Amino acid sequence: MNARSCTVFSTMNSPIGSLLLTAHERALTGLYFSQGKKARLNADPDWCRDDDRFEQAKEQLQEYFSGRRRVFDLPLDPPATPFQARVLKALQGIPYGQTRTYKEIAETIGSPKAMRAVGNANGNNPLAIFIPCHRVVGSDGSLTGFGGGLDAKRFLLALER
Repeated sequence: MNARSCTVFSTMNSPIGSLLLTAHERALTGLYFSQGKKARLNADPDWCRDDDRFEQAKEQLQEYFSGRRRVFDLPLDPPATPFQARVLKALQGIPYGQTRTYKEIAETIGSPKAMRAVGNANGNNPLAIFIPCHRVVGSDGSLTGFGGGLDAKRFLLALER
């Protein structure tokens, strides 16, 4: 199977652990952490490794982790339902260094009572960091769940201060 007919992947080390990146021919589709409740340590057996395909994504992540990048400029194609897509778009509107609550995101997408559904969509974000779900906090400002673990969320928020 060649890289054009399968999900391609690569891995990279980061300050928050190993990251697994996935893509199809047009865009990035996933970023998975090696720690936390959504940890994924290995690629599926039918995926194809293609480190060259992820050169730009890795470079932009390295710039982000070194404090030199605030906005990503990559094609993204997260698998999502229409509701999840609205939430993910709202997440992309949260400026670097700022946070929003689940309630604020629900209001932004025109569903002010859908805070729990927003939380679920946020928690299922397949492109964390690129789509900054780490910038969403509880209504009292507390850190809530994060697919890469709360230590990673703390690190990312501190990095952006």
